[in-house]
Amino acid sequence: MNTSFSFQLQTTCRHTHARVGVFSTPHGLVETPRFMPVGTLANVKTLTPDQLRGTGAQMVLANTYHLHLQPGEGIVAEAGGLHRFMAWDGPMLTDSGGFQVFSLSEMRTIAEEGVTFRSPRDGQMIHLSPERSVAIQNALGADVIMAFDECPPYPASREDVIEATERTFRWLKRCISAHDRSDQALFGIVQGGVYPDLREFAAQQLADLDLIGYAIGGVSVGEPPELIERIVQATAPLLPAEKPRYLMGVGTHREIVQAIAAGVDLFDCVIPTRLARHANALVQGERWNMRNARFRQDFSPLDPQCGCYTCQNFTRAYLSHLLRSQELLGYTLLSIHNITELVQFTQRIRQAILENRFIEEFGYWLRSGEGIGNRKQEEVDG
Repeated sequence: MNTSFSFQLQTTCRHTHARVGVFSTPHGLVETPRFMPVGTLANVKTLTPDQLRGTGAQMVLANTYHLHLQPGEGIVAEAGGLHRFMAWDGPMLTDSGGFQVFSLSEMRTIAEEGVTFRSPRDGQMIHLSPERSVAIQNALGADVIMAFDECPPYPASREDVIEATERTFRWLKRCISAHDRSDQALFGIVQGGVYPDLREFAAQQLADLDLIGYAIGGVSVGEPPELIERIVQATAPLLPAEKPRYLMGVGTHREIVQAIAAGVDLFDCVIPTRLARHANALVQGERWNMRNARFRQDFSPLDPQCGCYTCQNFTRAYLSHLLRSQELLGYTLLSIHNITELVQFTQRIRQAILENRFIEEFGYWLRSGEGIGNRKQEEVDG
């Protein structure tokens, strides 16, 4: 085991698989469960590192594929790695480029050796193999790197999912052989689509490899919320209890609570910044369109219960004005709040688990038909 990393499990909920832990990395601690903001191109959109720290974020993501295209991992390595390049001194994680195998399906070709993409920037052909993905991530220098995987779409036939799941495991073993930095933790990714038996088989295969951490991939790729919940509930408890568990690409309140109840520790999603760029605020589990006419003369804080910079200094009316005027500051202020909302949400869940209040305080998110995924969003009024 790499001594630069450890996971200390502190307590587990008496009624669910929800748990509290501390993940130690070379750049600091991550208190779990925890939401992690996404900084695809070595920045969380519209925010400075100081503003990001102010949200309470502890660990940040970046993307291998996109950083390989621009500026290139060589430049990042020459700058001293991602931490110095983007002036973020906390823990970092890089995705492997595997998600692009799914999202860029019209521009790629999959083979056993790897995946060939046509660059959306200049049309050039780019080849990513497990070895190349690991080499790029080694150069980028994040604390946690992800194994290169094949993420099957939804819907997909059982035969196609079996092929993708088996290839993901073969690619994982090649990633392990290629990985040569002791200060980086390699996480494996459980695939298997919507088939519980394939998920179970994949989880058992990965657990036998005794990795530093494990991720659940291939969710939020088009399947309905009830299937996401079923997949996570069936998969998370199968992963080693003494290792951190990461659910990739999930970030609504309901999904987070459901996954925490299943035993997941870490989450990431672009939702908070993407919503901000569309003038939507996350407020206590609801989504508010800040261009709505009702906010134009509302001089109260966005969320009186929130301690973020935005809520402590600006009114709903001012935010509505900025966003109606397409002023960049509006996107920054909403991003600060939205990230803070999800980080603090996971912090409150953490405290509730420690105090044996998880079901009492968050149980309504576990009941069918409730939660953010089923609440009507306000219509954009232009």
